[in-house]
Amino acid sequence: MATGLMAQGVIDVHSHLITPEYRAVLEQHGMQLDEGFPLPAWSAEQHLMDMNTIGIATSIITMPAPQPYFGDVEEAKAIIRQNNEAAAQLKQQYRARFLFCASLPLPDVNAAIEEAVCALDSLDANGIKLSTNVYGQYLGDPALDPLMEVLNERHALIILHPCKPTPYSNELMAGVPLAMSEYLAETTRAVANMITHNVLVRYPNLRIVVPHCGAYLPLAIPRMKAIHPAVQAAGMVGDIDWDNQLSHLYYDLAGAVSVPTIKMMLTITEPSHLLYGSDYPYVATDVLKRKLGILRMELLNDEELAPYVDDIFGKNFIKLLRNE
Repeated sequence: MATGLMAQGVIDVHSHLITPEYRAVLEQHGMQLDEGFPLPAWSAEQHLMDMNTIGIATSIITMPAPQPYFGDVEEAKAIIRQNNEAAAQLKQQYRARFLFCASLPLPDVNAAIEEAVCALDSLDANGIKLSTNVYGQYLGDPALDPLMEVLNERHALIILHPCKPTPYSNELMAGVPLAMSEYLAETTRAVANMITHNVLVRYPNLRIVVPHCGAYLPLAIPRMKAIHPAVQAAGMVGDIDWDNQLSHLYYDLAGAVSVPTIKMMLTITEPSHLLYGSDYPYVATDVLKRKLGILRMELLNDEELAPYVDDIFGKNFIKLLRNE
């Protein structure tokens, strides 16, 4: 499959499926606007047509925010299993057009482990999608260590996605939508927590895809390094193996990507860790087509980045999928 994917062209590592069942559960609980904006229309057929229009050969699909947990573990397990089975069916039906990373019914860690095993061992998931937090439980929380151990044993690819933090000001969100700023802060917050808890040193087989051009990490990582000695002297954190942990992080280019943004990202990573992402269907098809063409042209016209165009648009993900 990997050879076929590379031969066909652009691979989109950041796209979503929105099943009718998922939409119905959110509406049932009055949570359809929980992230501050309505869920866009989606169907597999339209997704494929739009992929052809944009020039995308393969999409890696995940469930969007919010996490469908409303206090009932069994309900969360049922809707997430349905979502994962729907994604698995699309992968089987449209071979090499759709891959998927399965969702988990967190914050229940035992249920999440059960679903991860099912998804990776039985549903042929290509990886796992994790929210930055689930009602205040952030990635890096020691309570999640049993799950991380299971994912580490399976050399899991993990795609992160931000969601609304808890608590959050609805008044603020009305004027400053989550996607404008807080999603970037949320992603940075979760990755920083994983780093300070040495998650990627303790579970070295994990590979993490960070969304939205690395969020604020190009600014945050140098600051974290500068502040770390004082925080460590105060007994708040231990040793941090920065280089080792950063080597496990990959970055999608969904959002306001540009050559200057990419060069800022390259202060904390390398070109082999950059992956194309669209954020479909949250961005209009004509906009994605135009942005993809502009990005390709800008990369080809940049002497430093031109050699990596094919890598960014597909080959890097092939290697990541193969765990090379």
